[in-house]
Amino acid sequence: MIHLYWPWLLLLLPLPMLLRWLLPARPRLEQAALKVPFLEDFGEGENLVLSAERRWPLWLAGIAWCCLVLAAARPQWLGEPLEQSVSGRDLMLAVDVSGSMEERDFIIDKQRVDRLTAIKQVAGEFIRRRVGDRLGLILFGTTAYLHVPLTFDRKTVQTLLNEAFIGITDDEPQTSIGDAIGLAIKRLQDQKTDSRVLILLTDGANTAGELAPLKAAEIAAEQKLKIYTIGIGADEMLVRSLFGTRRVNPSADLDEKTLTAIADATGGRYFRARNSEELEHIYFILDQLEPVEKDKQYFRPRSELFHWPLGVALLLTGALVTSRLRWS
Repeated sequence: MIHLYWPWLLLLLPLPMLLRWLLPARPRLEQAALKVPFLEDFGEGENLVLSAERRWPLWLAGIAWCCLVLAAARPQWLGEPLEQSVSGRDLMLAVDVSGSMEERDFIIDKQRVDRLTAIKQVAGEFIRRRVGDRLGLILFGTTAYLHVPLTFDRKTVQTLLNEAFIGITDDEPQTSIGDAIGLAIKRLQDQKTDSRVLILLTDGANTAGELAPLKAAEIAAEQKLKIYTIGIGADEMLVRSLFGTRRVNPSADLDEKTLTAIADATGGRYFRARNSEELEHIYFILDQLEPVEKDKQYFRPRSELFHWPLGVALLLTGALVTSRLRWS
């Protein structure tokens, strides 16, 4: 259907007639001193032709004025109502991209992959399911930085997560968990939303940064930011060497105590992901803990139509100017 965005502008349509009625008329020229009584007998048909020629510019001007007012009223074509789901939640992902994430202790499709690749694989499906949430992405190693600001564009978040690589923030194999939390607090504290959630994934301990993790957790609790922490990495792994095969713990540096304290202080929960199946199960649990509550909102796509009456008005105005120049 056609809709006028500013319909009250149609009140301007009678403006030219009002101006003609209100403004004083132009004084008539004095009549000639000599009047020829039989002059009217000559060219009576020509006077009618001249009268008709003087009327059609007025009609064109009137139509041009109507088109101009209609364009100013901003006509739009409204499409069918479309449903949008908005949950009122801001959800930030903080992903560790330090050097330790290169450890290949995850198996996906019968192939051994590094920890960051496993996160991309599983988190991508989680992002796809978060319809209605505003999502953001923080990457942290020695430093933390905002990779994707909060957005409803889940596809962009997923794409930029897939483009992340180990060492994208720096070349040093250190981890700044506290700074990542502090950055999330900064980006979320001014948002007027019903819920703020941070999901932090790491495989180590806080070894860099200016803000201590537990202090950051206290500030997050004050700002009502809920943090879910996920510890990444297998408990044991077979390593072959010249002396044979031995079992090692690739997650020996994982600080589970601190990660648990961060989650408890903010009302969240700590999870342990030793393999891709556990990591996928964690994301399903997060879907239950932070369900996508769909507040149905509708919007109608709009297509602007004002350029059509505006174009007609310009064409008619051009025709009037051309005719005036020809007469002059």
